[in-house]
Amino acid sequence: VQLQASGGGLVQAGGSLGLSCGVSGPTFGRFVVAWFRQTPGKEREFVSAIRWSEGNVYYADSVKGRFAISRDKTKNTVSLQMNSLKPVDTAVYYCAAGRGLITSSTQNPPAYSYWGQGTEVTVSS
Repeated sequence: VQLQASGGGLVQAGGSLGLSCGVSGPTFGRFVVAWFRQTPGKEREFVSAIRWSEGNVYYADSVKGRFAISRDKTKNTVSLQMNSLKPVDTAVYYCAAGRGLITSSTQNPPAYSYWGQGTEVTVSS
């Protein structure tokens, strides 16, 4: 499984930005694809996740109501639409995939076996 993240950039506070994660490899029927973010000196933080087959979505409390995750099965992509961005959202964002995760594991980075390279998001005040 290979993941390719794209779409990061610089945006002003209150603005919007969309990230995309291209997923390639064998069938993703039981996969969960997630977005995490990390800032220097801090642990990787869960942002959002989606079950590839059922479409169930999960969000961190800090982004609920502002971010929206979706997947496109025809393009094999998972997107993260980020609205009402705040300077605290500044981070390197990573997409990750894991097989057969139970709900309680979706926010746990070690549960994911596959990681893409990060894409940097900077929100200026």
